[in-house]
Order: sequence, then C-alpha cells, then structure tokens
Amino acid sequence: MKLIDCPKAFATDEMCLAYLEAKRWPHGVRCPVCGGKEISKINRKSKSKNVRAQLYQCLEKSCKTQFSATSGTIFHDSHLPLGKWFMAIALLIDAKKGMSALQLQRHLGVNYRTAWYLAHRIREAMNEPGGLKLTGTVEIDETYIGGKKRGRRGVKKDKDVVMGIRERGGDLRLYQISAPSIDALSERIKENVSPNVNKVMTDEWGAYPAAFIASGIKGGKHETIRHKDKIYVQGEVHTNTVESAFSLLKRAVIGTYHQLSIKHLQRYLNEFSYRFNRREALDMFEQTVARMAGIGAMPYSKLVEQNAFTPFVRP
Repeated sequence: MKLIDCPKAFATDEMCLAYLEAKRWPHGVRCPVCGGKEISKINRKSKSKNVRAQLYQCLEKSCKTQFSATSGTIFHDSHLPLGKWFMAIALLIDAKKGMSALQLQRHLGVNYRTAWYLAHRIREAMNEPGGLKLTGTVEIDETYIGGKKRGRRGVKKDKDVVMGIRERGGDLRLYQISAPSIDALSERIKENVSPNVNKVMTDEWGAYPAAFIASGIKGGKHETIRHKDKIYVQGEVHTNTVESAFSLLKRAVIGTYHQLSIKHLQRYLNEFSYRFNRREALDMFEQTVARMAGIGAMPYSKLVEQNAFTPFVRP
C-alpha cells in the first residue's frame, strides 16, 4: 500500500473497517474476549462519528460481548477517523528520516496534540522485543544523543547513550542506555547477539571485553578498531555499517524532529530501526496495520505520565 493509494482504498469508514478486520482476523472474525467464532453482525446507522457502523456480537451464551474491529486494539476509543489513521501510518513508514508531529498536523488537518499522540501510538506498534539473535558478522557501537550546554564543551554526562547493534547484511537494533555500564551492555548483547556469532566488531571502549565475557561470547570472536588512533578500517575490521545507521538517525534528529523528549527516545529508536529493517519490503504498511490491530490501547494519560519533557536540539 503506497501513500497515493490511501485516499482511494480508504474512502469510507466501511472500507477502512473491512481492511482492518481482514488484518486483525485473517481467518474470520472471532470474539476478542472468549475467542468464539460464532458471531452475529449488526449494521446500524451511526448518529455520531465516534460510533462504529459495523458491530459484532458473540453468540456464545456465557459471553454475549459486543465488539467492533477496533475494540481492544490501539485504535480503540479513538475520535480520529480510520482513514486518517491509515494516512498517518503511510506517511510515517514512507519517511526515511521520520516525520514530526507538526508535519503530521499539517498533512492530516488535526491539532498538534492529536498528531503527537497519534504518532506515538503508531511507534508503539513498531517495538519488536524478543527478535531472532544476530549471527554472522555483527558490529556494535554507541553514540551520544543530547543537548549542548554553554561552558560544558566536550562533557557527555548530560547526554544519553544510544547503543547500536547491526549485523552486516542483516537487522539493526537500537537501544537507549541512560547509565552505560558493563551490565547494561552485556544485557543487550546477550539479548540480541548469538553466542555462535562469527565475529563481533567494536571500537576500543574498555567496557566491551568484560561485557562480551558476561554475555557468553568468546573473546577470540571480538575484533577492535582503534578510533582514537585515527584508524577507521583495518581489512574487514570496522564499525562503519552501524555508524552509517547512526548518521541517518542523527540527520533525523537534527533535520526532522529538532527537539524531542529523552523519555520517549526509545520509541523513536524503535520506529527508526523498524523502518530501516524493512526499507526494501513492499508490505510494510500491511505489516504495521496488522501489528497495531494486535496490541492494546494506549491511553493518553499513560503516554504522558511523569513526563518531564526534557528536549534536546543537537546530537
């Protein structure tokens, strides 16, 4: 599904609901409460834009639940038409360097809060925990994300660390690490890198050898490139593959978002790696809608709770 196809494919709410139903229940509608497949369809004339015209009722005697295609999903209780939801999804997955809430606001004709909330709910579906562990040749590096402060040139303690793990010819994983340590590094390495990996490439940061030992990766598989000595490539030993992803991420921060909250940084990282890993996929839109139909609602209060909103401008 391309952006140009959205207005025609989702011209009415009925068309949007039919599409969402097909992605949520590819083998037929089922009750989201009891899982029953004995379902009755109810068509009604809606007097409110927030009331679905297509409703279902479970015929199981012990259930009798009424539900729609959006019930129990991240689309639940949304005042925004599904057509605008699908347009926002198409815009976000097509934006190589991301799309700010202000851009969404202009494209969709909604207010800023709606656009910001909408974008974060889409990003929530882009979180991919527990993926397959990386093998082959894996590069690991870190970069710093945070604002500049006068009189503190070169000091990095006001910045958050973003750890990047990328398999050459494979997937990218990005993680926010507020307090970098051997334990934090080893946890992410153990979660993402197989002990049977062929080679692991890093820079000379002293925490890596101990982190690899703690994560079960033999030291003989670890190759180091010394950036401090102005050496960036030594045969096949380099971290240029993961650094190229960092470069794209930083251009997104500088050129698209300009400022964002450290609290929500991991969601932006999830969005970036999700889109990066599917950059050649032709069905990214379909995958994203199906994922959004499979996760629960995210109330606005949950999204903003304890939000200090600490912005940064430059990486």
